[in-house]
Amino acid sequence: MVSAIATNRSSGQSIRVMIVDDSAVVRGLTKRWLEAEKDIEIVAVSTDGMRAVTDVVAAKPDVIILDVEMPRMDGLTALPQLTKLAPHARIVMASTLTREGATTTLRAMSLGAADYIAKPEATGLGGATAYQQDLIAKIRALGGAAQASANPARRTPLPPPRPRPVARANKPAIFRPKALFLGSSTGGPQALQSFLTPIAKDIKAPIFIVQHMPATFTTILAEKLAQVTGRPCVEPKDGEVVKSDHIYLAPGDWHMKVEKQGLGQVIRIDQSPQVNFCRPAVDPLFASGVKVFGGSMLSVVLTGMGHDGRDGAKLVSEAGGRVIVQDEASSVVWGMPGAIAQAGLADEIKPIPELCRLAKTYMNNGVG
Repeated sequence: MVSAIATNRSSGQSIRVMIVDDSAVVRGLTKRWLEAEKDIEIVAVSTDGMRAVTDVVAAKPDVIILDVEMPRMDGLTALPQLTKLAPHARIVMASTLTREGATTTLRAMSLGAADYIAKPEATGLGGATAYQQDLIAKIRALGGAAQASANPARRTPLPPPRPRPVARANKPAIFRPKALFLGSSTGGPQALQSFLTPIAKDIKAPIFIVQHMPATFTTILAEKLAQVTGRPCVEPKDGEVVKSDHIYLAPGDWHMKVEKQGLGQVIRIDQSPQVNFCRPAVDPLFASGVKVFGGSMLSVVLTGMGHDGRDGAKLVSEAGGRVIVQDEASSVVWGMPGAIAQAGLADEIKPIPELCRLAKTYMNNGVG
């Protein structure tokens, strides 16, 4: 029997959520938080992965909050079964902030999880409040994306077509980028691997990445990117000299920027205030890239919630650089790339395989 929870709310536009956790405390707390949100409806609560697999078809969730460690059947084992039984649902893995938790989470994302949420290390009010806010934001973003995928007519409309995209107006015909800059968030780890794996070894220029993730998670991601691309990928230290054959991934909880030094460049990392509620953030990286490379930089923005990267993309575009973004249909959440597209700042809006071809052409051959 499905452990469905009746509500009096209209289910017309509400986001249907399923909670899967073996902890009664976590289930109760999450249930209380979500019931207070008028646009969220809890449709099932399951105590382990085995029960979730039984419950999910009748529950028809848009979002599943799936604990990693549970008895009988853990989250990693349940994940492929849940994605098969509820293909339109977006699954968020609830993980610990440990190396083991980060490794398991990235593996889960490669198996189909849309995102993760890091459980607070302590039960203090501050940690719980931040966790609550992050959870609700992810549910709204992913729930909307899930509903849009089930009903393509609900996808975000692009701005009215123009004779020439704003991003291309008055740009120099010759474009020879000297560096590749990337930004991503929700769904980003898998998108980054898909984007970089086919092209990274062929690009003879430094690659700079901001992926919204906490510390430890970025460490594991850097190791994974190095493995799949066959190119060194590091979380840089402050003052590290930029090497043309390296990939630089911003460390969790640190902004990353690039700075001129003599004839070359160095990396700067700092813990200045969050930008767009994020640290690391894409906008500071893109802005620093413009100061160093001017219009000789290619910026790519992949799937992610929010609008981080939009202001930086404007600077890149104004300097004569190029900005290409992932399309809505292939994005887990079309927040960051969508914000750039809607602002008229995207030179191209494509799925990842086409972005790969564009990036490789730009970086190796240029245009004009």
